[in-house]
Amino acid sequence: MESRCENCIIRQFNSLRAMSKEELKEVSDSKTTKTVKKGEPIFEEGDKLKGVFCVRNGISKLSKLSTNGKSQIVKLATKGEVMGQRSVIADESTNLSAVAVSDMEVCFISKDIILNTMHKNPDFTIEVLRHMAHDLKEADDVIVNISQKNVKQRIAEAFLYLKTHFGEDADGYLALTLSREDIAGVVGTATESAIRIISEFKKKGLIITSGKKIGIKDAKKLQDLVLGF
Repeated sequence: MESRCENCIIRQFNSLRAMSKEELKEVSDSKTTKTVKKGEPIFEEGDKLKGVFCVRNGISKLSKLSTNGKSQIVKLATKGEVMGQRSVIADESTNLSAVAVSDMEVCFISKDIILNTMHKNPDFTIEVLRHMAHDLKEADDVIVNISQKNVKQRIAEAFLYLKTHFGEDADGYLALTLSREDIAGVVGTATESAIRIISEFKKKGLIITSGKKIGIKDAKKLQDLVLGF
């Protein structure tokens, strides 16, 4: 059963919280909700988006393909985040691809409603700009990490990030299971390098593994590695 935007707690995490009840009703009356299976694309780099996607459940990886054909994961979009805002507002083809890394539920909101609301509601416009500025800050952090930290430090930091933001399952493994290829994409390295370093971390007792699952065994040593100790 579709949730009405007026009653949806998810909007408190994004720019829709600045909409009036009337504006939210208009969004609810026109939006569509769909399920996206793990591994399926939501949109591809270069697409001309006709609206934005609000994540109700699940996680998506936002990535960009480099000239050498490697995919760099820029961000993991989680519950409450809106994808495609920048492309829609700039009226440009999207610069990133969005692919589900878990089963997802997303709401599609048309471009016309977003732009019309921005014209009428300055509070909403400010909220949209604030979230876009936050995304730019995160992109800056990715650039700094890649340029100033080595691959081992970046992988250690990625594992700590996954634990902090997504938690662990009942068996002590990271709740969000990423493929080795995706881990490589997050830190900006070759898949072979990521596999080798993960194996090294396991031998040193920093992590445990079970198939694709990874668990953190010694968070302090991982943190020391990130800090260069």
